[in-house]
Amino acid sequence: MSDSKNEATANNGQYGSSEQMKRETTELELSPEEEDIVAKMFRLVGKRWHLIAGRIPGRTAEDIEKYWTSKFSSSSTAC
Repeated sequence: MSDSKNEATANNGQYGSSEQMKRETTELELSPEEEDIVAKMFRLVGKRWHLIAGRIPGRTAEDIEKYWTSKFSSSSTAC
């Protein structure tokens, strides 16, 4: 019985990895309200992503950092 449980866990790990890779390659979309919170919090606390993510339920610090860099890093380097 524990063998099948271990197999299920191993399979879940594989699916989790592919799901994670899919999530990393797709651009994170935030609602207008979430974008507003991110912008306001960034002005207050800078790149302390964990503090910003704490204000938006269901978002991680990594999510917020990826969103910010995908939206704003390319425009800031265009100068």
